Order: sequence, then C-alpha cells, then structure tokens
Amino acid sequence: GGVDALTVAAVAERAGMAVGSIYRRFGDKEGLLLAIQHAFTENLQAEITERMSVERLRLLRDPAVAIAEAVGAITDAFRAHEALLRVFLLLGTRHEAVRVEGSRVSVEGKRYFTEALRHTPVAHPDPEAALDFAFRLVYATIAHRITQGEFLESDRPLPWNELRSHLQTAVISYLLGTPDGR
Repeated sequence: GGVDALTVAAVAERAGMAVGSIYRRFGDKEGLLLAIQHAFTENLQAEITERMSVERLRLLRDPAVAIAEAVGAITDAFRAHEALLRVFLLLGTRHEAVRVEGSRVSVEGKRYFTEALRHTPVAHPDPEAALDFAFRLVYATIAHRITQGEFLESDRPLPWNELRSHLQTAVISYLLGTPDGR
C-alpha cells in the first residue's frame, strides 16, 4: 500500500511483535522508516562497492572496461532494487530525514566510485571534478528513470540494458576523451 498506508500496527502484526515493542525500538513511524532505509541503503552500498572495489577494477587493465564495470555496478544494483529505491527517492522529497540519509549514502557512493576509478587516466585537467560529474550523471539518470519511468521525456523505449550501455559509453567517452586529447 505504499509508505502512506504503512502503519506501526501493521508492521508489528506482520513481524509478530507487540506494537509497543516497535515504538520502543524505533520511536515512531518515521523512525521505523529511517531504520528500514538505513538497512536497505547499507546493503545496496555493499552490493555496489563489492562489484566496483579498487582491487577488482585494477585487475581490469583496460580503463574503459573498468569504467564500464563501475557504471554497470551502479545501474544493475539500482535496477534490481528499483521499487524500494522509488519509495525512498520520492519520500525524500517530503521527509527531510529521509532526504538527508539518502544524500549521505549517495555522497558515500560517489566517494567509492571516485576511489575505485582513481587509477584510471582521466582526460581532464581536474580528474576529481570529472569523476564527480560522471557519478552525478549516472546517479541522476538512474534516479530519474526510477522515479519518473521510462517514457517521461521521450516516447522512444529505452530498456534498462540499453540505458546501462548508453551510460557506460557516455561516461567512458567523457572520462577518457578521444585519442587525440579532445
């Protein structure tokens, strides 16, 4: 029934716990939502960082392959958890605490992305800024897709696998530039 239909009583019943136990542990519905969000985002972050760990990406000698793997890790994880991400992304527009937690995790995700690709020869005067922008491009595109759907800005279908491929190509081109340096 969505977040608005969620009640502490319903959660307690489903968990086989007393309502008072839920209130003692989480305080209120918002505390419960934040606990769910925190557990979910920690698991999501672990899933992504495992796929784009520094050690793993350094084994991929081709910088384009390493970038594609990092972008693919984010895209695949977000796609796999699309429904719950939609709840928290949209809820964050109405609840400050949810937005703050989502922002914290996103900034941490950017830090992992940057660290994982630090060894990549970025073709920009400011590699840190370029990696920051690349992460923002990927994150914003996927978050937009999750919250708004496939057809908001175009009537042309763009399945997840194609979105992933186009994002990989765009980020590789942006970070590595062309062979002549332009």
